[in-house]
Amino acid sequence: MIKLGKVIQKQLIDIQKDKGLYLEGNIIKLVDNEGDPAFTQYLKDAGENDRSSRRKRLEITKQIQAQNKELMTAQEENMQLMDELRVALEAAENAKCAAETDLDLLQKKTQTELIGTIVKVALWIVVGVGVITTLIYGVALATGVDTTLIGNTWSNMFGILLTNSFSIIGTIMGVKYATEKGKS
Repeated sequence: MIKLGKVIQKQLIDIQKDKGLYLEGNIIKLVDNEGDPAFTQYLKDAGENDRSSRRKRLEITKQIQAQNKELMTAQEENMQLMDELRVALEAAENAKCAAETDLDLLQKKTQTELIGTIVKVALWIVVGVGVITTLIYGVALATGVDTTLIGNTWSNMFGILLTNSFSIIGTIMGVKYATEKGKS
């Protein structure tokens, strides 16, 4: 046991009255009250105050630990959400790329079909004009009409039709070649 003496005991009691401060911790159990009832009461009050302070600190510590646990849980949830967002973003990017590829294929298919239709129509026009001109020339020959003018027209018509058909086909192939080169 620790003996403090009357002067120190009185100073501790005065500090408690003036400032509300007590001895704290396990040291209280080791101090001898030396039979003084005022100091015995002081040590009893100091012990209760110490236990109360410890309970409050323990409660605060538990609250902080609970808050830390909640924060850790929230952080884990945030990390999971971030991972899910990354996966969703990647899936969206993949879907976008797939849609762009599908659109490009659809455009090429439509373009190819349009070119095919243009070529077919151009060929039918060339063949139709050629057949009609040939029929007129044949009728003129069969009826005995002067065919000089019709023969020259027939010859010019076939030249123009051939030139135009090659021009159309060349233009279409050039556009197709240019669009394929531009994309690669």
